[in-house]
Parts: sequence; structure tokens; C-alpha cells
Amino acid sequence: MSKLDSPVRYIKGVGPGRAQALGGIGIYNIADLLNYFPRDYEDRSVITKIRNMAAGNKYMVVVKYTGRYKVLRPRRNLSITKIYTNDDTGYATLTFFNQSYAAKKFTAGKYYIVYGEVQISYGELQILNPECKPINNDLNEHLHIYPVYGLTKNITQHLMRRITKEALNYVSEVDEGLPRDIIERYKLIDKKNAYINIHYPENVHYIAKAKRRLAFQELFEVMLYFNLVKLRRNKMNKGIPFKSCGENDFIDKLPFKLTTAQHRAWEEISNDMESDKQMNRLLQGDVGSGKTVVAALAIYKAIKNDHQVAFMAPTEILAQQHYDTLKNFFKDYRINIGLLTGSMMAKKKNKILKDTYEDKINVVIGTHALIQEDVKFNNLGLVITDEQHRFGVHQRSLLEHKGRNCDVLVMTATPIPRSLALIIYGDLDISVIDEMPPGRKPVKTYLVNKDMRTGVYGFIEKLLKKKEQCYVVVPLIEDSDKLDVVSADQVYAELKKEFAGYRVGLLHGKLTQEEKDSIMNGFKSGAINLLVSTTVIEVGVDVPGATAIVIENAERFGLAQLHQLRGRVGRSEEKSYCFLVLGNNNAQAKDRLKILAQTNNGFKISEYDLKLRGPGDFLGFSQHGLPSFKTIDYIDNKVLEETVSAVKYFINKYGVYSQTTNQLMSSIKEKWSFSDEEVTLN
Repeated sequence: MSKLDSPVRYIKGVGPGRAQALGGIGIYNIADLLNYFPRDYEDRSVITKIRNMAAGNKYMVVVKYTGRYKVLRPRRNLSITKIYTNDDTGYATLTFFNQSYAAKKFTAGKYYIVYGEVQISYGELQILNPECKPINNDLNEHLHIYPVYGLTKNITQHLMRRITKEALNYVSEVDEGLPRDIIERYKLIDKKNAYINIHYPENVHYIAKAKRRLAFQELFEVMLYFNLVKLRRNKMNKGIPFKSCGENDFIDKLPFKLTTAQHRAWEEISNDMESDKQMNRLLQGDVGSGKTVVAALAIYKAIKNDHQVAFMAPTEILAQQHYDTLKNFFKDYRINIGLLTGSMMAKKKNKILKDTYEDKINVVIGTHALIQEDVKFNNLGLVITDEQHRFGVHQRSLLEHKGRNCDVLVMTATPIPRSLALIIYGDLDISVIDEMPPGRKPVKTYLVNKDMRTGVYGFIEKLLKKKEQCYVVVPLIEDSDKLDVVSADQVYAELKKEFAGYRVGLLHGKLTQEEKDSIMNGFKSGAINLLVSTTVIEVGVDVPGATAIVIENAERFGLAQLHQLRGRVGRSEEKSYCFLVLGNNNAQAKDRLKILAQTNNGFKISEYDLKLRGPGDFLGFSQHGLPSFKTIDYIDNKVLEETVSAVKYFINKYGVYSQTTNQLMSSIKEKWSFSDEEVTLN
């Protein structure tokens, strides 16, 4: 057992009570303590003169105590102690709150090193609640960059710094974790120095070096793991070598031209399908970028090669839309398409099951119903899942295993920055459609305060008079005592009264599937003019007649989610509008939402959202099982590119099954708690 596995209570100054408190932030042993990295740093390595200090910043300054002080008591339970100091450039007041004893720590005429935030009040330069130490020996012993840690109850910064410094005595036990040639090739500092400098850096440059090394290692381990899983799977599972079968004729007969991005994505998919490896590819594209037609090409290729296709969608509404779209694409071809959903009548369902098993149906489109045991294919060759994040890894696997080494295509309209996509979908090759079809007008987006709601709905009425349709999206179904937000029930009642001359619908998750389908079909047909809904429409059907969407309490949604919702409109040649109605006047919320008014580019929005919220909140999907990274900047493409290169170099040099590779895979698996299921199912 390594000393790093020793309980944290063995660190000097950590008793049972503190050990319990540290456990609350995930620190149980010495290794956990070393891996609890600072959230920020205080640069106390430079001395600043008083005359050079500006309000609002923190400084390190050397001052002499003049011998003067005073204690003010402006109100009960508040004391303000002012210590008067100076240097050779000016005067500064050290101001302490509720520390009436503070003056006793100072000796007249003696010099002190002081660190704190500067404020100027009534012409007086003050340093608020500063840390102060007498200068007894060498000044340089006080000049350092200090770590700032995330804290919990009963754990102070001073304590965290002290026990972390103590833990660094065990840093020699840290395993390097990377082959020496990788470290040298990519000019990385060694891991021990990385730990020392992430906690107590020599200078700001060493912080960057430490972060780079540790981020590189985290990315390298996870990406190497997924790449090796992919390679080992491909060696074990030979794919179906589909032949070219006149797909260009299919493309030429389409009523529109494919974009350059669609052509590129199709070429990547087609090459995968024609190879003898099993395709496992992610097709990523913004809302309305044209992923479905690329999927249709893959379907066409599989069917012309005498294989069946399974197409799984997260909702019955979306499954129905894909069914209708593909029926239209293949109307001039002898291709039979079936629809299988949980709410189907037994007789109809049994007919679909029988025809699928007997290979009378070429494509089965459905929901989770597709993974049931009674769904059997005769010759399944291609599996497609739409809105992949809505399904767990296990669900995807169950569908894949209804055939033998099927090609797999997964699709998502949630734009994910490439850095994050490579981690989330590390076992998949990635194709991106980053271009919108020509002629599609951007949705005009407006950020409005709640006192402007009347004007917004006045504009909506004008659109309704023109026979256009509108969505109104709200965060909750019912009123809440705890949250100051409007509910679907409340807004529905309000708008039904205000728009008495129009048909208003209400859609939310508590309705039965039959009720949802009825309402959505009514909206699609134009029978419903105004649809009040929760986010169940985020992944929904195309309604070309819908030209406006109002999102109430927009501050309660993530940017990526708002962009998805906005994608419900703008599907015709008519001008389309999105109104983001703020439930409060929070300046921070306004600033966050401004990017939606500035761009319709989902990838730019997702990068911004990722920076703000981090990957967990950004995704909101537990199925991803995203590792808990400590140092990775998900937008830092330079480290990402280096890591991708390093993984390729490692595999080329050491191979897929060498002793070095197996040892590293074993340690990665243990460190990240990857299961065997992930190897076999992905």
C-alpha cells in the first residue's frame, strides 16, 4: 500500500473532526489532498508601493506602524479598528472589523508586510482586514504565490495551505503515469514538480506548466482508453463491408442540393460503411443543418446491400416525424418503412414485429420500444440513434446486439465543442455538419424584461392574425411556492383569456402520450394557433407555420437549451422571432443571455455555455458518465491537439496489446473507475 493511500488524519494538524470535514469535500486520504487543486491564486510575490495601489485590487505592501490607531463603534455589534501606517511614498490605514484587539499586535516604528484589498473612502486609502506579519528576518521569505482553495465548514485557507504543504512531503510516492518518451516529446514537466507547482508555484509561469502537465495527463489517459477500446473492438468485431450502390443517383434526385458540410459528412460515413471495420460514428449538427438526409443516405446504402435498419428516436413525436420524412425521401423507391412505438395497438404492433422478423420491412423507426426482447430482425446491418444523449450506453448496446457487428450511427442536434465531444464520445468517430442549408433565415432574437411582456404578446397577436403560429415555453408545469417563476398552467389560463379568438393548446410531461400526440398534431396541422409548453418541445417535430417562440423566465434555462428551443422556429421562408423574457432584472443573467441575441451559431453558443457552467451543468445528462476532470480547460484546443497527437504516437509505438499498453490500460481503468461493461458495450 502506498503512503498516498494513508487516511488524511495522518497529516499533522488533522484530527478526527477535521478529517470528517475534509471528507465532505472528497478528501479522505493523502492522494485526495494532493489532488485537491487550488481554484485560484494570490500573487504575493511582488511588493507594491502605497502610491501605486488602486482601489478594488489586492496588494502586498511593506509599511511602518506610526503608533497611531483608533477604535470606532458605529453601532452595536460592530467595531472598526484603524491602524495608521506609511511607507516612503504615502499613508495607508489598515482597517479591521470586529477586531478591537488588533492594535495590540503592532509595535510603533516596526515594519510589517501586509496583504489585503485596497479601498478609498473619503480620500483615505484603506487596506481592509489585511493579513499582517512583522518583518523579522529576510523579506523574501514572505514573497510567494499563495493557493486559494475551495473550503468547507471548519476548514480555513490557512489550514488548507498548511496541510497541503505537509502532504507535498509525500509527493515522491506519486507515480509518473506517462512513458518517459511522451514526457520528453511534448516537453512536459515531471509529475512531482507539477504537483508542487500546482499548489505552491515558483512563479506564474510554473502554474501554467503544472496545469498543462496535469491536464495533458488526464486527457491522455481518458482518450487513450477510449481509442484502445475502439481499436480492440474493431479487431474483434469485423464490420459489414457495404458496397457502393448508386448513392449519387439518390443525391441527384433530391429536391435540394447538399451543403459542402453534408457532402463531407456523407463521405466519412460512406467510407466507414464500405470498410471492413464496424462503423461507430457520431453525426453532430446544429438544429436544421440537415442530418436526417445524411442518415437517409446511410439507410439507402444499407438497404441496397440487403440489410435492415433500426432507427431509434427519444420520443414518439420525433419518431413519427422521422417516419414521415423518410417516407417522403424514399417515396420513389421500393423501400418499406415501419413505425414501432410503445403506445401502438397490439394488433398493429404484432404486424410490425412479424414483418420485421420476416425481412418484409427494411427500416423500423421507433422509440425505446425497439430494444424490447420481442423485436427481432432478420438481417440488421445499421443502427441509428437520434438525440443520442437521451439514451444510455446500455440502451444503445441492446439495439446494436439485435444484429451482428452492425454499423452504428448516432446523431445529436446539441452542438458540443469538439474538445468535449472527443471526451464524451471518445469511442466514436465524429462527423460535424457546421453549415446551414442556403436560404434559411436566422431567427431574430430579443432579450426583454418582464415589464415588456404586454408588448411582446401584442406582437404575437399580429402574427396570429397573419395565420402564423407561436410557441410559448415556460420552465414549470404548475405554480410553485418556492420559485418566483410563471407556470404552464398560469400562462395557459392567461393566454387563453387574452387570445380568446384563437385556439390555445397546452403541452407538458404529465399528459399521456395520446394526449401529447393529439395536441402536437393539432399544432402541426394548424388547428392550434398558440402552443403553451414546457421543454418537452425541445426535441420535437418541425412545424413550418410556427414563426415565433416566447420563452418565459429565460434566465432559468441553459444557453444550449435555449438555442435548442429557438430551433423550433425559423423552418420556413417567413421571418422568425424568439423573445427571451426575463423573470427578474439580474444583470448577470442579462449578460449571459446576450450571446443568443448576437449569434445563431450553436457551436459558439455551446462553447460560451461550457465556459460558464462546466460540462456537468452544460450537458445535464447523467448517462454520459463524464469523468471528473480536475485541470482540463474544455476550450483549450492546443492541449487537446497535443494529446490527440500523443495518443496516436503511443499506439503506433507500443501497439494495442503490448505489455506497456496493458499495464497502462489497467492503471487508467482503476484510476477512472471504468468498467468492463464500457469496453464491451461501447
